[in-house]
Amino acid sequence: MPSVHIDNVGEMAIIECAGRFVRTETAFKLRDAVTSQTGARVVVLDLTEMHAIGGGGLGMLVILQRWAQDRDIRFKLFNPSRPVREKLKHVDFEIASLEQMMTMLSHVDSEYARALIESQFPLHHLSQYC
Repeated sequence: MPSVHIDNVGEMAIIECAGRFVRTETAFKLRDAVTSQTGARVVVLDLTEMHAIGGGGLGMLVILQRWAQDRDIRFKLFNPSRPVREKLKHVDFEIASLEQMMTMLSHVDSEYARALIESQFPLHHLSQYC
């Protein structure tokens, strides 16, 4: 079952998306998670555990990108899985690198950033970038 989890660190929201986002109700779940982040300056969708995305989910990402742009919120995607990356290549999304993520996290309170790094990027995830 698809899930969405939100971590707020300072003015950044990291939204973890897990599962298959191929049904309309999961696109709406994602919409609700992102649009609830009105106080964020940056919204990052962590797509590490998203295994598939359908047309409705892809369309929702486009809508959310516009929503963020209209509110001067930076909207980034992070670490899409191979099947999701294949779908994303047809649309212009900003995909954050691990280095960019680390830089963004370094600009927030270090105690919160350290806890977030440890929870969001376990050593087994980081090893794929080394």
